[in-house]
Amino acid sequence: MRSEREMLHLILETARQDDRVRAVYINGSRANPNVKKDPYRDFDVVYVVTETLPFVEDPDWISVFGEIAIVQEPDRNDLFFGTKTDSTKSFTWLILFRDGNRIDLHVETVETMQASYGTDTLTVPLLDKDGILPSIPPSSDAGYFIRKPSENHFYASTNEFWWCLNNVAKGLVRCQLPYTMWMLECIVRPQLERMTEWYIGVQHDFQLTTGAHGKYFEKYLPEQLYAMYVKSYSDGAYAHIWDAVFTMCELFGILARAVAESLDYSYRADWEEGVLAYLRAMKNGEWNTAAADE
Repeated sequence: MRSEREMLHLILETARQDDRVRAVYINGSRANPNVKKDPYRDFDVVYVVTETLPFVEDPDWISVFGEIAIVQEPDRNDLFFGTKTDSTKSFTWLILFRDGNRIDLHVETVETMQASYGTDTLTVPLLDKDGILPSIPPSSDAGYFIRKPSENHFYASTNEFWWCLNNVAKGLVRCQLPYTMWMLECIVRPQLERMTEWYIGVQHDFQLTTGAHGKYFEKYLPEQLYAMYVKSYSDGAYAHIWDAVFTMCELFGILARAVAESLDYSYRADWEEGVLAYLRAMKNGEWNTAAADE
């Protein structure tokens, strides 16, 4: 794997030698002074260019950065999925190289840059041929800090978590594994993830980030609570899924009560009690006879 120094040299030299590229900056983990350094961090690179289309229309130009394992063009995919994009303003290539490095390369016009530069607090300028990059504060992850929820947001998240568990239970008793796991992981878990963030946030006055999708939960959660979070994941065995569901419920209740107390919000314990009773009844098959009679 090429080193960070080698990659940055290649990125900058390519830009210096191409008159169409007028400035370069980076975002993401390599612009974050608080992220532990490892070789797997992406190079989130932005080239500010005179025109984007000459790059877009030359699919082989990115080969200058190395031997490619696979590339994704999210803007082009969006078009294929029916979402409108404007490649005359910006375009992105996500490139994984055979040596393990990855560059997320974005090209944008000067006008596009001027409208958004610095809105991402993780921004570091690397090259500015014409002095076009505005002055911005030093790169910081402050823009990614956990946000304190309003009481309405807390209410809605709590309601979503407890309500959607009835769908998980129905999927389990019907032995509909794909539906069950989708409902559990795509609908219910995001609320557990959100509540976990808020719990950590109140412990630190909302002055930190836990990373995308809980990357740093282990770092900030008490050991016992993190162990519960781990147990909230399951394999495909129905009995194990039930165990994971009840672990999620217990953990959510602990976290939500702590958040509510810290923020002086109301927590609907009656929802928790009602749904837990429903889940136990479904798990124990208490209504199977009635359903069969009908």
